[in-house]
Amino acid sequence: MANRKQSKALVRKHIFPVRLSDIELDLLRIKSIDAGMSASELMRRNTLMRPLPKRLSKISLQTYWELGQIGNNLNQLVKATNTALKIGRTLPADPELLRELLELLHQCRRDIASDDVDDDDSEEDEEDDWEAD
Repeated sequence: MANRKQSKALVRKHIFPVRLSDIELDLLRIKSIDAGMSASELMRRNTLMRPLPKRLSKISLQTYWELGQIGNNLNQLVKATNTALKIGRTLPADPELLRELLELLHQCRRDIASDDVDDDDSEEDEEDDWEAD
């Protein structure tokens, strides 16, 4: 069977070195064997063919964090309310209202996390704002 000619743009002539630990190298080899392809092909497919995670603005990240803090405080208040209920003391807050508020808070966090970055609050000069967890 004759070799087919590839377009010059498709010929892989560049080498991109990557540092891996012994464990990472072993995992890469195992995964490539399981996938039935070379380690290079596996890495190309995983890095070039997967969509990148959405970027969040500084404001969205800060708001998300603040809502998490408020949620923690609400959880503590709900716990105190439930404990007061069990031992027959005066309730610090209405349990049903707290549950509704907590669910609303979780919904706000989900909405922020799923927002598009293409909104007006993301600009070209804010490209270094993204932080990975």
